[in-house]
Formats: sequence, structure tokens, C-alpha cells
Amino acid sequence: MKPSIAIVGYGKVGTAFGTFLQECGYKLIGYSKTDISNEPDSGIKISQTPYEITIDADIILITTPDGLIEEVTKEIVENNGFKEGAIVLHCSGAQPSTLLESAKSCGAITGSVHPLQSVASKSFAQNPFKGVIFAVEGEEDAVKAGEMIASDLEAKSFRIKTESKTLYHAAAVVASNYLVSLMDFSISLLETSGIKREDCFSVISPLISGTLKNIEKNGTHKALTGPIVRGDGETVANHINAISKDRDDLLEIYKTLGDYTVGIAKDSLDIDKIKMLKKILSDS
Repeated sequence: MKPSIAIVGYGKVGTAFGTFLQECGYKLIGYSKTDISNEPDSGIKISQTPYEITIDADIILITTPDGLIEEVTKEIVENNGFKEGAIVLHCSGAQPSTLLESAKSCGAITGSVHPLQSVASKSFAQNPFKGVIFAVEGEEDAVKAGEMIASDLEAKSFRIKTESKTLYHAAAVVASNYLVSLMDFSISLLETSGIKREDCFSVISPLISGTLKNIEKNGTHKALTGPIVRGDGETVANHINAISKDRDDLLEIYKTLGDYTVGIAKDSLDIDKIKMLKKILSDS
């Protein structure tokens, strides 16, 4: 028999968890939400008082905005809203489970579970967690509960250190948000070269796809191609001169990424080429 669950928070992520864990056989006690005035009667309990729905739950998922996690946990604790042995998991990607520390005074077991995926809507044609990767951390029994939830939702999971949660989130931001920034950087250079902006992505899309496949197959270091891993300082210098002339606002980004790339390529380069490349990239 699956555990009972309560969802503190009724946004996109909370709704997705409630909907699909219920389909997996979990007993959904209900959701809590600050404002329930405009909520239609769905037959599911929705309360403005979190501890009314958490008190009988085996697992509590806190899906509120990050800034409210600690506050709402303390509110539930002050009203004895966690039963002994309850698993309390928040779903923030950036914050560690230590935000739930106060729940331990009720005998609750704490952790966090974060699906590495964006949930764009409260309307679901299919399970948005299927095939997604979940990061879990916290006390052992909480981690096991998080892994069980991931498995039941047809997702995968991995454990991270509680003290490293912020680094995990930074990595996700780099892989997602900064990838968008990197693509915009490339598109801006292509546009300056004379290609219509609306055509730029189609130009680089096959290159991006091929690079991602190479990384998946061989890892980042072996997937690296181009002038830096070849030690071609002349080409790098030409890039810098051209960007400096036509898109000076992008020059520091190019040089910073180039310097980082020298670090990736260092095992393929002799010391003289490394020094040469670093000098080219550091000179004004």
C-alpha cells in the first residue's frame, strides 16, 4: 500500500505531484493554498491552513516558493502538524533540506527532492516527470522516500550532498539558462556577419546537435574541437580582432570562454601553446 501524501503549495509543480502520485496509488489528502477563493470544487481538499492537511500524511511535499519553505514549515510545527515519523520533503532546486530543520522537533524526517525539469502548466496531457532526473538529499529515510517517488513517477534519481545543493542548482542554471545565453551570443555574431537573425538558429542547429551527441558519447574533453584544442593561436587572435571591431560588447565573453576552454584542452597541448593561447586571450 502506498503512503498518504499532502502537498503544501498548489502551483504547477505541486499540482503535477499530486495528480500523478495519486495515479500511482498514493492517497492524496489534499493541498494547501494561501488563497482558495477562486478554486472550483474538484472534490480534492484544498485548505488555507497547511497543518490541517499535513497532520495525517505519511509524506509531505512542500512546493511553495523558496522564500516560504522555512516559514511554512515552522507554522506547521507550531501547530503540531507533522506526525511522528512523517517524511517532509521540499522541492526547491536551490535550497538544502536544512530549511526543514524545525520539523525534526515533531519527530519528522527531512529531505528534499527536485525534478530537474520545468513544469510549464497545471494542465497535463501526460506525466511531466516521466524520464526526468530527480536530485534527492537529506536524512536517509527521506532520501529513500524521494527515490521511491521518483521511481513511481517513472523518473530516475541520484543523491547529492546536502551541503552541495547550491552547487547542484548552479550547474542546472549553467546547463539551461546559460546555454540560452550562449546560443544568443553565437546568434548575435552570426547576425553581425550578415545572416538574418531568424535564420541563425537553423544554421547552427546541426552543429549544436552533433556536439551534444559527441559529449554524450565521449565526454566534454574528448568532444572538444576547434582552434583552441588545435593550438591555433592565429585563428583565435583573428576572432578577437574581428569581434573587437564589429561587436566589442561581446569580446570579454569570448575571451572568458576561450580561457576556460584552454583549461579543458590542456591535456592535448604542450606548455608553450597553452601560454601562447592564454596570452592572446588575456591581452587587450
